[in-house]
Amino acid sequence: ATFATPTSSSVVPFYSERAVSTTRRFMVDDDDEDDDDDDDDDEENKDPLGNGVDSVAWLPSVIGAKGKEITSAREGAEILPLFPLGGFVYTPNTEHVLNIFEPRYRQMYTDILMNGTKRFVVATSHPTVKGRFAQTGVLFELEDLKEVSEQTADQIKYICNHKVTGRVTIHQVLNPEAWEKRDTYLKIEGTIQDDSSDAGNDDAPKDDVYGSVVAAASHKEERDLIDAFGKLVDIQHTLEEDVRFTQAAKATLAVKDGPGEDGLWQTIRLWQSFVDQRLLARQNELQRDFQEKLQEFLKKDRGLKDDELPSAIGFQDLTPELQNEVKELQKRMSTELLPLTLEQSLTMQKILEAPDHRARCKLLTYFMNAETRRLESKKTLKGLFSTSSTSGTSSTSDAGIPAEEMIADDTKLPEPKTSSSPSAFFDDEDAFQ
Repeated sequence: ATFATPTSSSVVPFYSERAVSTTRRFMVDDDDEDDDDDDDDDEENKDPLGNGVDSVAWLPSVIGAKGKEITSAREGAEILPLFPLGGFVYTPNTEHVLNIFEPRYRQMYTDILMNGTKRFVVATSHPTVKGRFAQTGVLFELEDLKEVSEQTADQIKYICNHKVTGRVTIHQVLNPEAWEKRDTYLKIEGTIQDDSSDAGNDDAPKDDVYGSVVAAASHKEERDLIDAFGKLVDIQHTLEEDVRFTQAAKATLAVKDGPGEDGLWQTIRLWQSFVDQRLLARQNELQRDFQEKLQEFLKKDRGLKDDELPSAIGFQDLTPELQNEVKELQKRMSTELLPLTLEQSLTMQKILEAPDHRARCKLLTYFMNAETRRLESKKTLKGLFSTSSTSGTSSTSDAGIPAEEMIADDTKLPEPKTSSSPSAFFDDEDAFQ
């Protein structure tokens, strides 16, 4: 599955899911079954991010906390290093490069090399509370390490390649004092979750009634996800969204359980990329007017030609009017983009902490349906204004105002694509716009 943006040619598949209760009751009378269906519908319509930041599980802050001495980890758990990496949410079956320069993490890499484990936990940080981390993280396994201290004058010690091999439920931070002292890295007690075969139940025979029910339910949620994706792609193309999936992507959506190329984690990662691209497109849209004014200033006031325009200019070199424009742009970007960035991070963390494949499918379906509903509202508003602009009576108050600008002002939605917007569309399996 792939999507496309006006300025990029990278390939990005995607999915959506949402978490709901997977508990079912069987062998009850008809009235009870109806009640259960109503409860399931209420649960499925519930916004998984309805509680904001508190919609995901967080550990207590390590600031001011005291560590606990333990002689061994609880059954099924391990003691592992913790490397918090800001607000980005990493997902299984991805690869990442880290540059290591901080002394405590230099020591961490030395330790995991010496003891042979070559792995540690990465967790996202709370957006507002210092020293607080998500309860569900991922396991980074070191695949390659290069010593580059001589080449970088010891600014960077290692350049390391990693693969994310699974999720980790963190039970507690064992040495929280280390976070403020910064003399060593954090250590946690956590349980590694095996995501290689979520749908199966190792404790139950594969051919019994329970196994059949679980398999049937999983297939239903996968079909629901495929349907939700198809509807989203169709409305994206109807509205000619600047960032959209290709029609061919509907036939290649990966929804299976497990870590393979046709597995759901591939779609989750690509959904994350899609949201990133959409956020970037909105950022570029906000900056576009200012960039045009800046170019005009450089050409007229500075006498520069197109091929002489600098890649950067100091704030103090701008006119007072342009300085005010920069300040207003920063305020607007903070108001509009930061909430979207936070929502993206919470969305991915909610999916990451989902207990199983079915729950991930449901979560992703919910988020896709939410995006479809947003576009349907945009389509309705666009139709209303289009009808108004082509009616027999003219409005002097609206004269000269493009319909898309009126929509953006009234609904706070991104401006729809116009005929002058650049866009490249390739309707094949490996293309995105």
